[in-house]
Amino acid sequence: MIKKILLWAGVITILITGLIHVIDAPDSFTEAAYKGWFFYFNGLGALAAAYGIFRIRAWGWDLGLFIAIASIVLYIASRSIGLPLIPAEPDAWLEPIGLASLIAEGLFVVVYIFNRRIHED
Repeated sequence: MIKKILLWAGVITILITGLIHVIDAPDSFTEAAYKGWFFYFNGLGALAAAYGIFRIRAWGWDLGLFIAIASIVLYIASRSIGLPLIPAEPDAWLEPIGLASLIAEGLFVVVYIFNRRIHED
């Protein structure tokens, strides 16, 4: 039962992460084209990860973890030191869509850790 809950929690949280990035992608093109494309790739990667998780494949979980951690790191970098061709946005730390994404990504990481511990036993 707990494995099924973790599976669905993983699928849902990574899909939310991808959906948020796809929703925000069009606006991201105004800052730098690469950022908008990365947001779309995040959505595609999240969809692939969700498929892998649903099919009970380790690569799906690992891809989801990569997407979640990379998104968190780039969120922090974009607001603190900036990204190539994009200056830092120190006033955007509490932007609602960014916080929603951070919550989904953080929850995915927690679910990933629990899932790994369950499968180690």
